Amino acid sequence: MGTCSPSRFRPVPLLTRPALNPSREARNFAAYQMEAQSHPAASFYGSGPRSSSLIPIPTYLPLAPCIIFIDEIDAVGSTRKQWEGHTKKTLHQLLVEMDGFEQNEGIIVMAATNLADILDPALTRPGRFDRHIVVPSPDVRGRQEILELYLQGKPMSDDVDVKAIARGTPGFNGADLANLVNIAAIKAAVEGAEKLSAEQLEFAKDRIVMGTERKTMFVSEDSKKLTAYHESGHAIVALNTKGAHPIHKATIMPRGSALGMVTQLPSNDETSVSKRQLLARLDVCMGGRVAEELIFGQDHITTGASSDLSQATELAQYMVSSCGMSEAIGPVHIKERPSSEMQSRIDAEVGTLFIHILPRSNPICC
Repeated sequence: MGTCSPSRFRPVPLLTRPALNPSREARNFAAYQMEAQSHPAASFYGSGPRSSSLIPIPTYLPLAPCIIFIDEIDAVGSTRKQWEGHTKKTLHQLLVEMDGFEQNEGIIVMAATNLADILDPALTRPGRFDRHIVVPSPDVRGRQEILELYLQGKPMSDDVDVKAIARGTPGFNGADLANLVNIAAIKAAVEGAEKLSAEQLEFAKDRIVMGTERKTMFVSEDSKKLTAYHESGHAIVALNTKGAHPIHKATIMPRGSALGMVTQLPSNDETSVSKRQLLARLDVCMGGRVAEELIFGQDHITTGASSDLSQATELAQYMVSSCGMSEAIGPVHIKERPSSEMQSRIDAEVGTLFIHILPRSNPICC
């Protein structure tokens, strides 16, 4: 068709390194070399262009056709305004090396980064890394395939349903799923089980989502009672509010720094979030504080809702300043450092959102 095949790709962000590395079957058709760009800065400090010896691109010409995969390209590829000395010289040498390529040399250079916005423009211009491939979090089908990959060779009991696990892990990326399988395998080994069970995989998911259980922590009966009412407030509001995510699990077992927790997981993969859903999240965040007020009175509310208030405040500010969901301010996106007048208007609108939350949550908890 008269087109030129691309020779350089830049996948961003890199969710899991094994997911992007070519398979063994693919490597049978082309040589493969991986270079991690976090090494030159530490190992060759002050050596200037010689540090690019970790990227001896010309030496790979005899291996053509081949693939060169450079991991963490932002370690030396950040904009030169932010770098000095050896790192700048390393980037210069890399740019010179890449200028020596021809379309028919049979070498494909791939690089990965989670910080695409700080890469030097000279590195991403046409002729260098001019094909930008975004690697988002996998959907339900992708999660199923990733789980099947990591579960290969592991004995599993008949009650393990990979499709059900994939549906129950929205928002998980490849690294999360690899960690889930690993935690489940460790749990099975500790229990002396010969096969992975659905219960062990569910335990691993809860540990990733909710944190590690603190079974040895002493909690007084009064604290347990208060935590139970607090978490019940979250759960009741979530169950009775339109747009709220389904409840995954509610517990008063201490996990991490929390004495209790109500976790919610979306029933499907979310591509966009409506205003109703965001308001529902605000209502659920304030459900615990409302429950404390109803049961124990205004004078006996506790600091247990501090993390809820922080989360709700950040969400309300995001709705007002980034999503344009404020009638007073309008459908505008406000920059990170607004003027003092605009910041006062944002704070006032956030306060208005909180004033409306309590009347909605009070009748539900009652």
